[in-house]
Amino acid sequence: MAIKKEIQGIVVKISGDKTASVLVTRSVMHPKYHKTVKRFKKYLIHDEKNELALGDSVTALECRPLSKSKSYRLNTILKRGVK
Repeated sequence: MAIKKEIQGIVVKISGDKTASVLVTRSVMHPKYHKTVKRFKKYLIHDEKNELALGDSVTALECRPLSKSKSYRLNTILKRGVK
């Protein structure tokens, strides 16, 4: 069995029922200027129990495609956002 990819990010939007949009930030070295720059990407993740809120820090695991653009499911909530 293949190893599942895991992402970690912050919930930026509740995108409908049982779905949340997570912003993942990574740091890479710029090829020309040799400076660390941030790269961002948003993923849709499946939240079966509708327990996520804006600002939550979460981890998600890769799974089979659940819809056209959703192929990650919620693993754990690391830190709750400020209400």
